Amino acid sequence: MIPNRRYWMLILLIVLVYVAGLFVTLFENDSAQFAVMAMRMVQENDFINLIKGTEEYLDKPHLHYWLSALSYLIFGIEDWSYRIPAVLASLLGAYSCYGLGTQLYRKEVGRLAALIFLTAQTIILSNIDVRTDAVLTGFAAFALWQLVSYIDKEKTKHLVYGAIGAGLAFSTKGQIAILVIGLPILCHLAYQKKWSLLFHWRTLLALAVFMLTISPVLYAYYQQFDLHPEKVIRGRSGRSGVFFILWEQSFERLSGEGVGKNSSDYFFFFHSYLWVFLPWTILGLAALGNRFKLLAASRTKRTGDMEILTVGGIVLIFILISFAQFKLPHYLTITMPLFAVLTASYLIQLPQGMAVKTWKALLGSQIFILTLVILLSVILCFWVFRLESTLAFLLLLIGIAVVLYVSFRKDSMLNRIITISAIAAIFINAVLNLHFYPSLLEYQAGSSMAEIVNAQGIPKDRIFKLTDRHTWGLDFYIRKPIKVMDAASLDNHNDIWLYLTDEELDQIQKQGFDWDRQYSADQFRITRLQGRFLNPSSRQEVLRKMHLVHIY
Repeated sequence: MIPNRRYWMLILLIVLVYVAGLFVTLFENDSAQFAVMAMRMVQENDFINLIKGTEEYLDKPHLHYWLSALSYLIFGIEDWSYRIPAVLASLLGAYSCYGLGTQLYRKEVGRLAALIFLTAQTIILSNIDVRTDAVLTGFAAFALWQLVSYIDKEKTKHLVYGAIGAGLAFSTKGQIAILVIGLPILCHLAYQKKWSLLFHWRTLLALAVFMLTISPVLYAYYQQFDLHPEKVIRGRSGRSGVFFILWEQSFERLSGEGVGKNSSDYFFFFHSYLWVFLPWTILGLAALGNRFKLLAASRTKRTGDMEILTVGGIVLIFILISFAQFKLPHYLTITMPLFAVLTASYLIQLPQGMAVKTWKALLGSQIFILTLVILLSVILCFWVFRLESTLAFLLLLIGIAVVLYVSFRKDSMLNRIITISAIAAIFINAVLNLHFYPSLLEYQAGSSMAEIVNAQGIPKDRIFKLTDRHTWGLDFYIRKPIKVMDAASLDNHNDIWLYLTDEELDQIQKQGFDWDRQYSADQFRITRLQGRFLNPSSRQEVLRKMHLVHIY
């Protein structure tokens, strides 16, 4: 294992990367949307009803929004305060990976698992583009650690902590939490041959603690939906919020009902994995292959330093989510604690006397990834969005020099593999958080227009839009959701501001409306990057404009 001083230096550097990400402008759609939903809780003093724009929000439970609202109450309504619960949950997830790795193997595995977890690309991204996944993953990892400790030690306190963790994970995203916790735990019970624990009286205690933990969410759903059967949600009235979150939610996700269908590709998550677990992707695949080989050799019989919780959980979760008709890459975030522990155990258990050819292959794979990281950083800084200052240019060169020195200094093969992998994640995400994302978000019209509104002192209660098209970035950064005004009623209003697309601007001009002030901002769906946008010479071809005009 790498020296203690170097380990904590890597942990410190990755935490600093997370801190830098706190201050990045919120991404549309989901991050800004969820931030606005939590903001409305605070502003309207309503912590029961979840509202998405003008619609009642049924899809996800309340905990993520409650935690964000609590952070707003403590620190104020800021983009960085919205992200604080996610960062804290990720630190809990890292500590839980340490605990789980230590429980299943030994302390060295736990230490490395925590580092792998914090440097996995999807975990870092989930703390920048904050949805519900960071909080879900943190609580799920904690629940796994505690429930495994209960199975191995049979101490009631671990079962209670595990039930609380599972309840908090459920309260963040619903039934998927039960699956990502339950499937690995069932694998562990089977491997340890401790099925009898399921029928122990303490299981009833765990169920009681779990139900008590999720009761605030159930109460909120009951208040918002069950008491109001007249509400029409997704084309249906009489929706029970309690029944939805306890039963219907996962089936709607699997079928695509309500949320829609975006992919029937059963291999979607297999190729998504190739980037979400960077820079550990190849090592993770090697760990999976090695574990399958060892299990086949032992015919799945229990042996000394072996477990199937990680590999069994990964395989079962992959199979399950691959059948969903609505898929997004960040769904794999929940598997990162399992991949982190499995990969850490593989690296720590590799014999130092293993064939030099194998060691060189593993080291070569990580040098290859580091090379790609440096090349990508250069492309981002000198072509996609050019560095503007000499100081930034010098800092980048110094950073590359330090990365190369640290990565290629003389050391054991294992230490070099770990160091190169971690430093690659730290370097590329420092470039992303400090340069690429800030430059990219200049093309998000909502947040850019909010700067104009705030700088010009435009009355926020006089800003309207003509459709229910979501304007999350503008809503959040002016601290007020934009209201919809029917185009037919424009004749009856003056001294108002309209936030419009190019087409809407043409529409009101054709209707004979005039304006005396106009501000415009570039617009691109920044979470759906494409080559024509990244290429500076063709970027203007894919940009649209958003306009703010004053109707007098």
